[in-house]
Amino acid sequence: MFTYSKRTDPFTGEEYVEVPFKGSFLAEHPMYNKGTAFTEEERETFNLDGILPDAVSNLELQKQRTYESFCSKPNDLEKYIYMLSLQDRNETLHYALILDHLSEMLPIVYTPTVGQACQKFSHLFRRPRGLYVTANNIHRIEQVLSNAVFSNVSLIVVTDGERILGLGDQGAGGMGIPIGKISLYITASGLHPSSTLPILLDVGTNNEQLLEDPLYIGIRQKRLTGDAYDRIVEEFVNGVRRKFPNALLQWEDIGKNNAFRLLERYRERILSFNDDIQGTGSVAAAVLLSAMKIKKQKLSDQRFVIFGQGQAGTGMARQIITGLIEEGLSQQEARDRVFGVDINGLLVEGMKVTEEQKHVLKPRAMVANWKLSNPDKISLLDTIKNAKATVLIGVTGQTGAFNEEVLLQMSKNTDLPVIMPMSNPTSKAEALPQDVLRVTKGNALVATGSPFKPVKVNGREQVISQSNNLYIFPGVGLGALVSGTPKITEHMFMAGSRALSDLVTEEELKTKQTLPAIEKIREVTAHVALAVAKEARDSGLGIRADDEKLLSMIKNAMWEPKYLPYRYVKPEMSF
Repeated sequence: MFTYSKRTDPFTGEEYVEVPFKGSFLAEHPMYNKGTAFTEEERETFNLDGILPDAVSNLELQKQRTYESFCSKPNDLEKYIYMLSLQDRNETLHYALILDHLSEMLPIVYTPTVGQACQKFSHLFRRPRGLYVTANNIHRIEQVLSNAVFSNVSLIVVTDGERILGLGDQGAGGMGIPIGKISLYITASGLHPSSTLPILLDVGTNNEQLLEDPLYIGIRQKRLTGDAYDRIVEEFVNGVRRKFPNALLQWEDIGKNNAFRLLERYRERILSFNDDIQGTGSVAAAVLLSAMKIKKQKLSDQRFVIFGQGQAGTGMARQIITGLIEEGLSQQEARDRVFGVDINGLLVEGMKVTEEQKHVLKPRAMVANWKLSNPDKISLLDTIKNAKATVLIGVTGQTGAFNEEVLLQMSKNTDLPVIMPMSNPTSKAEALPQDVLRVTKGNALVATGSPFKPVKVNGREQVISQSNNLYIFPGVGLGALVSGTPKITEHMFMAGSRALSDLVTEEELKTKQTLPAIEKIREVTAHVALAVAKEARDSGLGIRADDEKLLSMIKNAMWEPKYLPYRYVKPEMSF
């Protein structure tokens, strides 16, 4: 276990990195490798003679070469494999390239391409990255965690592989998600790669196709549940607290039966959050805050229908309710404005619901006078009509659920309906942006969960804002780590939502864009991180520092992927 160590020379002011090894080991270590960009002096100092070709290059030329290779790949999955192999060779070059081609490469290194990679993970597996915590090694958790490459871990992203995107149980193949999520963290927040650790909790899989695959790399057993599952998670969390006491733990793509339980059980015990629940809700709230500026109204003027009441839907409901309360509504008044619909129709008293769904459960008396086609199962359309919905959000994965009748009804309810088909991947979106804009005659304010190309409407190109969690979770994580808060609250997420919305320019609002351009992601992350750190400070949880100091700390924590000079140190100094 190494400690990545960046220093500043007290005499010259030069920043440099201490490197505890030489020769081929250095040339093959992805965190330290510079490839052809090692200087002549470094080649001599670190015994690289003959290992590298003669020409000394630089990062710009390397980016040109690797981008040409990237573009030569025939499909997105091959591009994903290429980027993963680049990451395994040279982390600095990997992230420098992504930052130069953000909009092109984000869909490759994460959604939607990462979904294909998770499905084929066992067939694509080349070399280990991250850690696999299993039922077979959980009793040695501290030894397992000690096998992390670096000791200065401040961020862990963990999944159990049960609910991978919209693809279900992918078992050990779910490791593609923490790896990809951490790539996004580093790209957006500048957390140093050496401080991050992807982890898979391998508790088995119920995916028969995987269990029958001779190449499957995970534990070949049915997924553990109940007390057996909980014991593994408990041992894992306790191990993290002992080994990396100051690290942030992000739960990712956990199954519906465990996601809320784990979030609530551990949020006070370890610095942690669930991006699928809280991050998704926070970005959606930012979209709505921007939409209110376009509509010149408040959140409290709206009626919200959320179609889909799983993790994302209930997370959005919770964040919207938080925003409504911050506008001055009581908790009950806020809940009365949010309607949850799932496969069984509108959630009303008497239905079997989860603890989280109770936040939007409606009393029978509220719907007693509604005009309904089927009182026993109140449909999405009937809910929109009777609730007079002005905002419609979809997180069901049901392609075409927002049909023409639904969209026309939204247009009848309000001049500028907010319509958000949020399901991933693109093939599972509740509606296509072009259909939404066609039916609503260009009046709808549209944001989607998947990336879509601009749509031509009324003679102009309409940019479709993608409600991408990337806008929020890196800033929340960075702000929490910098502030030193022991926990992350809903108000911190709401502060992040408001900060994100504030970055949408007047020009963008005029063209009905509700989120800033993704190319501004580092600026966005710094802004969100500052808002989170300020909320932590003001609520008595974070360090006492003024805004200027907090911003300085945030910027100092943001790594830029560039080559620094290397200086050799004896190995014992870096362990």
